[in-house]
Amino acid sequence: MVRRIRRRRAVVLLVALLASSIAGPVHAQAPEEIQAALDAAYEKYRGLTEGKKADHNPSVAKADPNLFGIALVTVDGAIYTAGDAASEVSMASISKVFTMAHVFQESGPEAVRNSIGVDATGEAYNSIVAIERNGGEEMNPMVNAGAIATTAMVKGETKEEIWDNLLRTFSDFAGRQLSMNEEVYRADSSTNRRNQAIAALMQVYGRIRKDPMQACDLYTRHCAISVNVRDLAVMAGTLANFGQNPITGIQVLDAEHVPEVLAVMATAGMYDDAGQWLFDTGLPAKSGVSGGIIALSPGKFGIAAISPPLDGAGNSVRGQKAIAEISDALGGNPYARPAR
Repeated sequence: MVRRIRRRRAVVLLVALLASSIAGPVHAQAPEEIQAALDAAYEKYRGLTEGKKADHNPSVAKADPNLFGIALVTVDGAIYTAGDAASEVSMASISKVFTMAHVFQESGPEAVRNSIGVDATGEAYNSIVAIERNGGEEMNPMVNAGAIATTAMVKGETKEEIWDNLLRTFSDFAGRQLSMNEEVYRADSSTNRRNQAIAALMQVYGRIRKDPMQACDLYTRHCAISVNVRDLAVMAGTLANFGQNPITGIQVLDAEHVPEVLAVMATAGMYDDAGQWLFDTGLPAKSGVSGGIIALSPGKFGIAAISPPLDGAGNSVRGQKAIAEISDALGGNPYARPAR
């Protein structure tokens, strides 16, 4: 019990820190300074050969290891890119952020915390042990069990209505109509037996109250949504802009829910290296097995990178390095003292 209280206090403190950073001053850089930061990071890391592609899924295994793109979107709607800004990959686990945001908007953050939890599990993203140990509680929407259970909370009378609601939210975050990659969806559906077992177990513990296989299938669908690096940066930029898309002006997520979204990203978005990442950059972030990463500096910018080779924790090697370097150059760390 003491451990749980300490965890919750830590999350509350993180939310407060993030909220204070959102309320703080924004020091804008000149456009040429921002573009120069992206170009420098791209040139520095484009030849990096560390890491390897994920090989547990046929669609991911076919990804081009040389693909490398970076995009940054400021809260006033300026877009900057370097490298490949057009090629698309599946959102994979990055989609968890926006499903969580959708449920926060529909039902409020407390509905997720009370049903699933917002704590880092200390186990692998697809752990069954973590479910058994805590009876489906003390999870979070960034691991598979929590993400599938969060998907089950999306409102809708039918499966297709639920899917339409989700896809509309994703598209509003991206500022354009997104679609699901059928090939990726079929490949993921043929290899997701573990996720089906996770969904069934979460139902056993009362964390999924609807059809668990429907929730698992919808989760598989939103992981298969196709995006390019510009889309990801706009989505991150929408969170950085207090839930308002900086390109379209649509208020996708109420500003009051943004700190909770960022808190969960910060504590659990980068798999086992979430603490290391936050220590180094201070940026809430989320990565995916297809090589995408989103991160954001609240009140300043959203940034994304796509590069399929991953490190041992499952995060893009080039993407991490590029985002960290760009953020450092632009003063993105929300915990750092603002430049005078």
